[in-house]
Amino acid sequence: MAKTTPILAGLRLRCGNCGKGKLFSGYLKLNSACPVCGRDMTAADTADGPAFFVGFGVLILLAPFLFLLPMSPLPTVAKVFAFAALCIVLIGLCLILLPVAKAILLNLQLHHGAKQVTASDIKDS
Repeated sequence: MAKTTPILAGLRLRCGNCGKGKLFSGYLKLNSACPVCGRDMTAADTADGPAFFVGFGVLILLAPFLFLLPMSPLPTVAKVFAFAALCIVLIGLCLILLPVAKAILLNLQLHHGAKQVTASDIKDS
């Protein structure tokens, strides 16, 4: 059985260990363990990382349109509709990319054994 990479498995919303089990039981609700290989998913916490990366990336892509729209020679009604369309695209992209980003970050954390640093860890170093 060939091992899958954490990133490719995350793109498919699958377990980074076996590449077959689903990571999510809901939209962003993680399974406590992989249904196929039993890998514990509670050991990692992605926190706000996926939301930051998705929001930052989508805004980099759409910001030029949001800045140029008010300066366009379109009538006001057309500008309002264009702005509403851009907002729908922005929200849609974020909703589509958020589970993928969470899956990739979770798989990378589990793959590399990343843990949360505590105050006692800082004192020991």
